[in-house]
Amino acid sequence: MEIEISSSIHLMYVSEIQQEMYDSAQRRGTGIAKRSIEYLSKKISEGNAVIASENGEWVGFCYIETWSHGQFVANSGLIVSPKFRERGAATLIKNKVFQLSRDKYPNAKIFGLTTGLAVMKINSDLGYKPVIYSELTQDEEFWNGCKNCVNYDILMKKERKNCLCTAMLFVPENITKNGVAYTQPEIKYNNEQESRLSV
Repeated sequence: MEIEISSSIHLMYVSEIQQEMYDSAQRRGTGIAKRSIEYLSKKISEGNAVIASENGEWVGFCYIETWSHGQFVANSGLIVSPKFRERGAATLIKNKVFQLSRDKYPNAKIFGLTTGLAVMKINSDLGYKPVIYSELTQDEEFWNGCKNCVNYDILMKKERKNCLCTAMLFVPENITKNGVAYTQPEIKYNNEQESRLSV
C-alpha cells in the first residue's frame, strides 16, 4: 500500500472518493459533509490531501482545510474504500495527513469533528483532546460546511454548542495566549455527557 501526499496524478480517483463519502454517510446516518468534485479536485491538485492506493486502486483519502486565517487546520473527509477496511489504512492515512498539517501549518491548532469511535481513538493517539465546540474555529464558512450533513438541524437547534459529533483539538506546544503558553484544554465528562458523546 502506498500513502502519498496528493497531486494531479490522483485526480482519477476523485469520483470514487466523492461517491464513497456520500454512500458512507447514508449508511451510517451521520455526517460526512458532502463535498463537490470541484472542491475535492482542488484539494488533491494543490497537495492538500493524502491518498492511499494499492496496485492502481484507490484505498483511502483525507484532506486538510485551514480556517480563521490559518490559526486552525482541520483534517477532514477521512474515508477508506470498503474493500480495504480492517487493514489499518485509516490510521496510516490520519498519521500522514496530521504530519502534512504540522509541516504546512506548524503554528496552527488542528481539530476534528467526528462521530466515529475509531477516528476518536486515532486522534487521541496523535495527541488530540476532546473539547467543547467553542474551542474550535468560529469561522462561519467552516460551520456552513455542515449544511450538507444529515445532523445540521441538530447543530443549529443546539446553537452550535454541540451536536452528535465529538470535537477534538490538538494544540502545538509553541502556541501562546496573551504571551502565556497555551495549555491543551482538558475536558472531563460526567456520565451523562459521556453517554451523549457515545450516541
